Amino acid sequence: MATTTTTVAESCTAAKQAARVLGRASTEAKNTALEATARLLEERVGEILEANAADLADERAANLSTALRDRLALTEARVKAMADGVRVVAALDDPVGEELERKTLASGLDLRKVRVPLGVVAVVYEARPNVTIDCAALTIKSGNAIVLRGSSYADHSNTALAAIAREALAEAGLPADAVLPLSGGGHEELAELATQEGLVDLLIPRGGEGLKNAIKAVATVPVMYAAAGNCHVYIHAEADLEMARRIVVNAKTQRPGVCNSAETLLIDAAIAERFVPAILSDLAEAGVELVGDERVRALAGDAVVGAASEEDWDAEYLELKLAIAVVDSVEDAVEHVNAHGTGHSEAIVTDSEAAADAFVAAVDAAAVYVNASTRFTDGFEYGMGAEIGNSTQKLHARGPIGMRELTTFKYVARGDGQIRE
Repeated sequence: MATTTTTVAESCTAAKQAARVLGRASTEAKNTALEATARLLEERVGEILEANAADLADERAANLSTALRDRLALTEARVKAMADGVRVVAALDDPVGEELERKTLASGLDLRKVRVPLGVVAVVYEARPNVTIDCAALTIKSGNAIVLRGSSYADHSNTALAAIAREALAEAGLPADAVLPLSGGGHEELAELATQEGLVDLLIPRGGEGLKNAIKAVATVPVMYAAAGNCHVYIHAEADLEMARRIVVNAKTQRPGVCNSAETLLIDAAIAERFVPAILSDLAEAGVELVGDERVRALAGDAVVGAASEEDWDAEYLELKLAIAVVDSVEDAVEHVNAHGTGHSEAIVTDSEAAADAFVAAVDAAAVYVNASTRFTDGFEYGMGAEIGNSTQKLHARGPIGMRELTTFKYVARGDGQIRE
């Protein structure tokens, strides 16, 4: 189903009108739209994969790294996973109308604090077509309209997926313009989207520091950044080293092109001589390019470890590359993480409760793990069904952005004639 609007302003206006309808829709109607979306994804898998093949065949995609092409690529299994994710969202409780607080005031007024949709959410995202469906599912269930500006690398895929969500909304008797894709525009379009005051209630950019800075320079609408993930794993002196090896390899290699993969490994000096050769072997076998500080390189033996630059400690590689440093204590590890991390996901591997507690308390990040991979920072893994991204901010949401993070609240006061003296 083609969109009927062409300009950013027209799209946002149409989305605002749709949001007013969707925000009052019943849970049953929203779930009907989600069930239809899941069904159509499975029925149209051939069309979706054909569109995705066109994106992958485009000459622009040829220059993408292996990890970024993996983010762009769809398979029958990935489309099925999208459909399953939509059904999970449909099965979750509807956040709209949830009563957060209730009390009777001295005046006799009955005061309730209830959850309501934000209105129009705009998302700017990289070449990951599944984000189109994740965003649509979460905003439909939370009563919001969404304006989607995906990467031009994924135009064919995103258009096909957004069309399915729009058809499902219409099938459920809800406005199709509650899901509106933008395509074909450049930086001017991004700036226009970021300045749609009165129409866009929240803009969520998913991407690196370049996108974040571009939005910051022009935005006049509220922005919640789902920004870069420079994530660390710290192996403490009292770690189970076999466990540590599994966690490090998983955090780096399970899907290196995503924001919750590890980019830096910190190893306590007390176990460095034993642990460094083993983990370098594991990572090299997995095809990871390694850079390290002088202490790591001195213990590398035959392993190839390049010299880490200052830029490496701040890098979000999004590929099979890892920076490694030796630190002298939990405090030093925390200092390194807080100096170079992006506030996304950080992990400590240790058998010491005291060390774990110290790390958790001191690290400034949206998600902190003890004896687990950073790869779990994910809306689906957290029981949210899906996510729009991971917020590295502290207001108004932090970590995976799910349905409740797409709502605000209002106070509703009921009386029987009270006036204020």
